Amino acid sequence: MKLFSDEELAEILDQEIFHQISEAADRLGLECYVVGGYVRDIFLERPSNDIDVVVVGSGISVAKELKRILGHKAHLSVFKNFGTAQVKFHDTEVEFVGARKESYSHDSRKPIVEDGTLEDDQNRRDFTINAMAICLNKSRFGELVDPFNGLADLEDGIIATPLEPGITFSDDPLRMMRCVRFATQLNFQIEDETFEALERMAERIKIVSGERIEVELNKIMLSPVPSKGFVDLQRCGLLNIILPEVAALDIVEQKNGRAHKNNFYHTLEVLDNVAKKSDKLWLRWAALLHDVGKTKSKRWDPAIGWTFHNHNYIGAKMVNDIFRRLKLPLGAEMKYVQKLVDLHMRPQVIADSEVTDSAVRRLLNDAGDDIDDLMTLCEADITSKNETRKKMFLENFRMVREKLADLQEKDYKRLLQPVIDGNEIMSLFHLKPSREVGVLKQYLKDAVLDNKVENEREPLMRLLMEKAQQMGLKI
Repeated sequence: MKLFSDEELAEILDQEIFHQISEAADRLGLECYVVGGYVRDIFLERPSNDIDVVVVGSGISVAKELKRILGHKAHLSVFKNFGTAQVKFHDTEVEFVGARKESYSHDSRKPIVEDGTLEDDQNRRDFTINAMAICLNKSRFGELVDPFNGLADLEDGIIATPLEPGITFSDDPLRMMRCVRFATQLNFQIEDETFEALERMAERIKIVSGERIEVELNKIMLSPVPSKGFVDLQRCGLLNIILPEVAALDIVEQKNGRAHKNNFYHTLEVLDNVAKKSDKLWLRWAALLHDVGKTKSKRWDPAIGWTFHNHNYIGAKMVNDIFRRLKLPLGAEMKYVQKLVDLHMRPQVIADSEVTDSAVRRLLNDAGDDIDDLMTLCEADITSKNETRKKMFLENFRMVREKLADLQEKDYKRLLQPVIDGNEIMSLFHLKPSREVGVLKQYLKDAVLDNKVENEREPLMRLLMEKAQQMGLKI
């Protein structure tokens, strides 16, 4: 970050849009400030086109005056119920609100709002780094108003609340998620008193809708190092409320001197590994949930120790309930995550033995267009501290990828789908849709996937007739 004097801030804000906002406010005789994330990002030297402006008085009136100054190229939207307005001009959006103070009832996130001063408005902000304001009125243009030392917290890399954190989080429990999210995105530390309030107030998150929690979770997920956020969520108790299936992985059991690894921290390592390679949100979700079935599948076998048989299948079935509860999309995105969770062991099984053409063809058939993402997830899943074993797996994965590339180059969809389909089978043997048709289709598909015959009519027809004869079917 970089520190700026008021004179330097005035130079940074020496843009037409800010002078026009200043002109609009001065014409109406109202105090006007740019606040929040835009101010924070100036000091972090990050670009931002979304400008939040607080007016001591009517924000809507200043927005209307700005629209009049900008002319027909500007678009004005007024939200009277909320006392806010938005002006869009080219690529810039300016949100206007009147300075206000808020009070909350215990069981609601909807505040009672009253007109207030700039100080009242800064008091209600979530964190000190978001409570800074810069005056836009001509007489004080560029003057920083920072009553909670947000600039010092920004410099020290600290997330703290302007008021006593218990009040801040009780008033609006979503701020607890935002606290962790900002700490993750900015790689900041949560101030001790603020973190203690997270632990103390965690249960209050239950009154927040799944949709609002989802937004913050996805922002944590898309951060450069998402594990940081999930560690904080686990430490303060929020994760056990919003994602208990993942929180439950944070355990190590020992029996007869043999312990399994901590699957929570393994999961986070896999998530970070994926984040280094891809910014795909749903691939990151697949990484977070890939071992979620291990808690239910864990068994002790005296002969071999701890086992997690079928954890991929169990985990894939859990994805639907998790997505439904968090209001995540239940369409293609959920099915994609389910597929990757279900298949994530397959490349490892292949890589742990001889990499055969047949196994690779079956993997490609089942993964389809998501095969590259599946391989990215599986490579990220190799977190062994045994460098020799890790090197062997990655080398075998390289061979799997080479065979996959070869198949894809040869038009794998044509190679893997038998040229004789179910309709032709029903026509040949005068069958209706039935178990027999399914058995014959699978028999041909297995023959193609195992490369027993070429995917051509003549050899497949011979196989079909042989199998049909064994089943007692006649043409």
